[in-house]
Amino acid sequence: MNAISATPSGTPRVRHQKTNVFFNPATLPWTDWVMPNTWFKLLNVDLKTGGFTMLLKVGADTQAPIHHHLGAIEGFMLEGEFGYDADRGSAGWYVWEQTGAIHTPTTTTGFVLYATVYGPLAGYEDDGRVAGLIDAELMLGLARANHAADHIRVPVMYEFQEA
Repeated sequence: MNAISATPSGTPRVRHQKTNVFFNPATLPWTDWVMPNTWFKLLNVDLKTGGFTMLLKVGADTQAPIHHHLGAIEGFMLEGEFGYDADRGSAGWYVWEQTGAIHTPTTTTGFVLYATVYGPLAGYEDDGRVAGLIDAELMLGLARANHAADHIRVPVMYEFQEA
């Protein structure tokens, strides 16, 4: 038996998080995000990578400012549609935006997206200067200010139990 997953007696270990592993995001308020007509519900953060997981809600007829993905993003469209020129996704579609992508997505209908962001996002001014950096610390601070982060435990600790 694999020594990493077993005790000296060969019995597998059971590991439980010290906190609940489930919660209902419907209980969270929407928090204003970094641009007009956008809101989020923060689900988790990774302070080591700067990444985070969220529900992102964007209102109709919105164009995001130009931004740069310092880490990839993947998500699942829950409502509405968005995209880049002719490359568009809608409810039920999966999206992958690679590390290094620089773009300005748009939506006419608005949308809700479940997204995992694997690293920070850099927003740019029209003249190319960096306007801001969106990372796990910023997201956690915004959510805490809106009383919408009590479910997030940083770092997550485990307790070990013998089976």
